[in-house]
Amino acid sequence: MGGGPDFDLDDAVGRAIDHNIVVVASVGNAPRDFLINYPAANDGVVAVAATGRDGKHASVSVKDAKVQLCAPGVDIISASPKDGYSLGTGTSDSTAIVSGAAALVRAKFPDLSAKDVINRLTSTADDIGAPGRDTECGFGRLNVFKALTADVPPLQGAATSATPGATTSTVVAPAATPSSAPAAAEPKSASSSMPLVLGGLAGLVVAGGLVAVLVIRRRRSF
Repeated sequence: MGGGPDFDLDDAVGRAIDHNIVVVASVGNAPRDFLINYPAANDGVVAVAATGRDGKHASVSVKDAKVQLCAPGVDIISASPKDGYSLGTGTSDSTAIVSGAAALVRAKFPDLSAKDVINRLTSTADDIGAPGRDTECGFGRLNVFKALTADVPPLQGAATSATPGATTSTVVAPAATPSSAPAAAEPKSASSSMPLVLGGLAGLVVAGGLVAVLVIRRRRSF
C-alpha cells in the first residue's frame, strides 16, 4: 500500500525500524501517482520500483531519488480475491518480491541487522541504469541469487547478534555476567556461621539449666 504522509504511519514505521524490522514499500504507480508514496518516502524504508518484461525500468513506476531497488512488476501472476489468480502490474507486485527476498536473506543470515539485510539487497543489485544510484531503480534490479551468496561485509555500527564463526561488526549487549548481575545470596562460610551456631548452643544450654532448676525446686516443695 502507499499514500500520503500520515503521523500514525510515520510512528508505526519508526517503531518497526527501531525494533530491527526491514520495512519494504512501493514507490507508486504512474500516471496516477507522480510523487513517491509513503511510507516508501520515509527514511530507513526500502523504496521499491518496478521493472518490465524487458528487465528495464517500467514506465508505470514512479521515479524518485529515494528509490532503492527495482523488481519485476509487469504482468505478475498474483492471488486475487474473486478470480483466484490474475495478472497484476505495479510497484506493489515488485514490493512483494523484494519483501520475499528480504525474508530469504534473514532466513540464511539470521544474525544480520535490518540495515545489513538492506545493504546486502542493494549492494548485490544489478545496476541497469546510469552508473551508480539513479531515480529509476536506485541501486539496481534485485538479484536474489547474489543477495544470498555474495560475500558482503557487514556495515560498521550495524547491530548484530553474535554466533559461533559469524563475522560481525558490532555485537549486541551480551547477557548479564555474574559480575554485572545482581548479587545473589551467597551461602555463609563456616567462619561467618560459627558464632550463630555457638550462640544457639549457648541458648539451649541456658534454657536447659533453667528447666533443671525449676524441676529441682518443684520436687523440694513437695
